[in-house]
Amino acid sequence: MSSPHSVVIIGAGFGGIGMAIRLKQAGVHDLVILEKADELGGTWRDNTYPGAACDIPSRLYSFSFAPKTGWSRKFPTQREILDYLRDCADTYGVTPHIRFGTEVLGAAFDEDSAVWRVRTEGGGLTAQVLISACGQLSRPAMPRIEGLDTFAGTSFHSARWDHGFDLTGKRVAVIGTGASAVQFVPPVAERVARLHVFQRSAPYILDKPDRPYAAWERALLDLIPPLRALGRARTYLAVEARAPAFVKYPRLMARAVEVSRRHLSEHVRDRDLRRALTPDYPMGCKRILLSDDYYRALTRPGVELVTDPIERITPTGVVTRDGTERTVDAIIYGTGFEAGAFLAPMRITGRGGRELTDAWRDGAQAYLGITVSGFPNLFLLYGPNTNLGHNSIIYMLESQIRYILGCVTAIRRHGLAWIDVRPEVQRAFIEDVRERMGATVWSQGCSSWYLDERGRPVTNWPGFTMAYRRATRRPDPRDFQVRTA
Repeated sequence: MSSPHSVVIIGAGFGGIGMAIRLKQAGVHDLVILEKADELGGTWRDNTYPGAACDIPSRLYSFSFAPKTGWSRKFPTQREILDYLRDCADTYGVTPHIRFGTEVLGAAFDEDSAVWRVRTEGGGLTAQVLISACGQLSRPAMPRIEGLDTFAGTSFHSARWDHGFDLTGKRVAVIGTGASAVQFVPPVAERVARLHVFQRSAPYILDKPDRPYAAWERALLDLIPPLRALGRARTYLAVEARAPAFVKYPRLMARAVEVSRRHLSEHVRDRDLRRALTPDYPMGCKRILLSDDYYRALTRPGVELVTDPIERITPTGVVTRDGTERTVDAIIYGTGFEAGAFLAPMRITGRGGRELTDAWRDGAQAYLGITVSGFPNLFLLYGPNTNLGHNSIIYMLESQIRYILGCVTAIRRHGLAWIDVRPEVQRAFIEDVRERMGATVWSQGCSSWYLDERGRPVTNWPGFTMAYRRATRRPDPRDFQVRTA
C-alpha cells in the first residue's frame, strides 16, 4: 500500500462533501473521498423518483459556510439539492479528491503503524484518520414478503427508480406509505390506469406550505446577505420550537394532531377511507409527513388504498390475507431504508482485532454519535442518535464536522498517533441518552425505523439541536486515551 493519507472519507453526500470542505479550509489537503457510485450526492443522487423533494425549508438546507441563495421554492427539490452539492464540491476544490466507483469493503486499524488499512474493490489504501459519511439513508430496505422474487413484472425500490419503465396506463402496486411514497404516489396516480397503495399503518400528514419564490425575493436575498442570515435564523428557531413535543412533552402534539385530522377531513370526504387513513398511534413516534396532494391522490378514480395485510407476492400480483389477488404490471417498494445499519456491510476492525459488529452487539452506539471506543481515529457523520424529527440534519452535520475537525487538528498539532474515546465516557453518554429517550415520543410504543430490532431508539437525538451543538463545540482532551507518534 502507498503512504498513508491524512484523512480518508467514505461517502460523497452532504456529510462527506461538507467534511472535506472544512478540512481543506483548515489546511488538510491530503484527503481522499471514496464513493461507491459514479456521482456524488448520497441520498439526493439516489432518490430521483417523481416528486422527490425535501421536507425541511430551503433556508436551512445548505451549509452555513456555503449558503445557497437561489432556491426556487420554500422547500427544495431533489434536483436543486443535488446541483447545490455539485457546486459546493467544484467551488471548494473537493471534486478532484473523490474516487468514484470505489466501494469500501472494510477497514482495519493497524495498531503498530497507527493507521487504518482500507480495503476497496479496486485495492487498498491507508489513512491516519478514517471518517464514515455513509449516513443513515443509504441502504434501501426491502420487505420480507413471501414470493417477492417471483414477480414476473417490473419491480423496483423508490430509491432505485426505473426511469426506463413507462408507467402510463399500467396497473401498479405501491407497497409502503412513508416519506417517499407520499411524494411519488400523486404523480404516479396521474399516469397509471390502476393504482393499489398497500398501507401497513397510516402516517400523520400535515399540509406542506410550499410555494415558488418570486424573482424579487431571490434578488433581495442576493443583494442583502444579512437579510438572508436573518431569514435562516428565524426559520431555524421556528422549527426548533417543535423540539419539546418530540423530546420531552409528547402531550404537546395534541394541537398538531388536530391540524393533521383537519387536513385529512378537508381532502377526504369518504368516511371509510378517512377512517383507514387515521393513525392509531401517538403522533411523532413515526415520521410526520408533509404533503398537500397525497390525500387527493388517494381519492382519484382508479386508486385504491389497501389496508389488509399482504400475504404473498405471485408472478402476476399481490395477494392479501383475505385471499384477494390484485393483478399488476409493476410493484414499487416505498419501504424506506436500513437506517440502523450505519456502516454495514463494511467490516470494520478496531484495536485488539475487535469488530464493530461485536462492539454493537447490544445496539449501535457512539459517543456524541461520532466516535466509538476501541476504534481510534474513526469518526462517524450522521451516526447513532444524531437523526432528528423536527429540524435540519445539515445543522447536526455541521456540529459533527466541527467536532471531528477539532479532533483532527489536535492529532496534527500535538503529534499524536491516535486518540480513542474512553469506554467510561462513551458508556456514561449512552446511559444518559437512553434515560432521556424514555421521555421522548419515540418511546411511546409504536414501531418505526427510529428503533433497532430490540425496540430501542438508536437513530434520533433526544434533545434540542442547540444542545447537541454545545455538546460538540470542541473535543475535551479528558474524554480520550491518546498515543503519541
